Amino acid sequence: MKRQTFLKGALIVSLGGIAAKIMGAFYRIPLANLLGGRGLGVYQMTYPLYCLLLTVSATGIPSGLARAVSRAEAAGNRARSEGFLRSALLLFAGIGLLGSAAMFLLAPLMSAAQGEPAAAAAYRALAPGVLLVSLVSCFRGWFQGRSNFLPTALSEILEQAVKIGLGLLFARMFAGNVPRAVAYTLLAVTLSEAAAAVFLFFCAAGHVHWGQMRQSSLRRSGAWRGGVPLYRDASARPQAAALLRITVPVTIAAGILPLSGILDSILIVRLVGGYAAGATALYGLYAGGAATLVNLPVSVCYGLAAASVPAVSALHTAGRREEAEKKTLFALKCTLFVSLPAAAFLFLYPAQVAGFLFRSVTGAEFSVLVRLVRAMALTSVLLSSVQTLAACLTGMGKARRAAAAMTFAVCVKLILESLLLRLPQVSVLGAAYATTACYLVALFLDLGYSIRERSNRMRAAQIFLQFSLAAAACVAAAYPLRGEHVLAILAVAAAVYLAHAVLFGAFRTRELRPFGRRQHDHSHRSGMRGRLAVRRGARRAVRGRKGDPAHRTDAARRRRARAGRALRVAGRRVCVLPQLRYPQ
Repeated sequence: MKRQTFLKGALIVSLGGIAAKIMGAFYRIPLANLLGGRGLGVYQMTYPLYCLLLTVSATGIPSGLARAVSRAEAAGNRARSEGFLRSALLLFAGIGLLGSAAMFLLAPLMSAAQGEPAAAAAYRALAPGVLLVSLVSCFRGWFQGRSNFLPTALSEILEQAVKIGLGLLFARMFAGNVPRAVAYTLLAVTLSEAAAAVFLFFCAAGHVHWGQMRQSSLRRSGAWRGGVPLYRDASARPQAAALLRITVPVTIAAGILPLSGILDSILIVRLVGGYAAGATALYGLYAGGAATLVNLPVSVCYGLAAASVPAVSALHTAGRREEAEKKTLFALKCTLFVSLPAAAFLFLYPAQVAGFLFRSVTGAEFSVLVRLVRAMALTSVLLSSVQTLAACLTGMGKARRAAAAMTFAVCVKLILESLLLRLPQVSVLGAAYATTACYLVALFLDLGYSIRERSNRMRAAQIFLQFSLAAAACVAAAYPLRGEHVLAILAVAAAVYLAHAVLFGAFRTRELRPFGRRQHDHSHRSGMRGRLAVRRGARRAVRGRKGDPAHRTDAARRRRARAGRALRVAGRRVCVLPQLRYPQ
């Protein structure tokens, strides 16, 4: 199986993730037109519990399993690598089966708590997806651990394609019956996960021996005796406890947002429903309409976040923490460059964007949607930046701090929601304001954890101000065309923004070159720079100690071994973003 380098692998999985997320985001637009406000609200209600169960059963698998497999592959222990996959499939298939059963059995209780009886059938249609996603995550983690990112990217695109095709077909077939249309649309999600699982199984079929072990080779190596597979030492046996130790921290970190989504669905429908009719439709406009629009820039910036993780991780592993912080600042700069003009465009032209994408939403619902989009426009910048900084913190080995920051921010959000949603003059806009405050708090906390140098913090503020002024200028330049088609407005604004970036030098050549090149060279053990780094480390070890020649030779040998191990870790470590599951 061909390995990909750090940057190449990150770009492959990023491009696949971007394509899948953009497909999923745009899928919501025709789906909303077919299901209507109430149907989209019921559709949205099922996702928080689904995402929470996926967090428990599947979210930590890709990153945790990838790290375990990469260590086994680096040690040349192919049998242990395959053993990790088999152990993970058995372990997480059981956990996923429990999650599917829990979702199926909790369907009446959740629909009653949310005040929407039609949601029960939707929960049951989506329940088998928990088991299927667990299996899919095991395959993806194993491939990523072997530095082969292509199956992950292709499976994500296949998953979205099947969901979109079948989902729109079912929604059109049962357009007159909203509960049935929603249930079958969510059944399409389950079928898409089944398609991805089958695809990854066949991808792995040529590389994994699905029996316990290859008996012939293991008998020759002494690892098979009496029909029972044995290992030469206890450390060679993949243990379920080891997998759980790796995956549980990532699972806890990723479970915060789905849990917040469940509470959102209950609070909005219950509190707003106390004084307004159609609370389910209002929740659908918030979670399935406005949130879909503001998450489009976030989907694009996901690729930037994923591509920045390997660079930050390798520098931090090598002890070059100042350079790792500068990489973090550069990743934040790229994120702001993309997200700020998108947020400015959504803020100034919400009616044009909503009218173009959600043509079936009219009247009072359209007015609410426009207000929600404008209120949540800043969320595009905040969530994109939080996503990038959390990824960089993961690369630095500080994922717990990112999780703690998000936990505190979500607590702030829930408190604000419980207060604002009670006010009839605010209504569902209270959820939009609380969401913006949530990500603002998370952004400041992540900035404090990831960028500690005062000069770098001042530089981050300067970048934000610079791109904010450029974004304001580009959307203002297109304002005379506000009565024209939204695509014409977008084209003018984008042209002005890009021209401004080129004329005023938003990026310098020296910023762009090291991001891909230096990291690429240092991450290869066999590269010239890698060998020179090892030799320089050995020479420094010799110069740093005085004594007889034999002692200096031993010191150089130890120094060379440590430097080689550091480079191997930097070149082999697989840093995968926790897959925070937003409804797609």
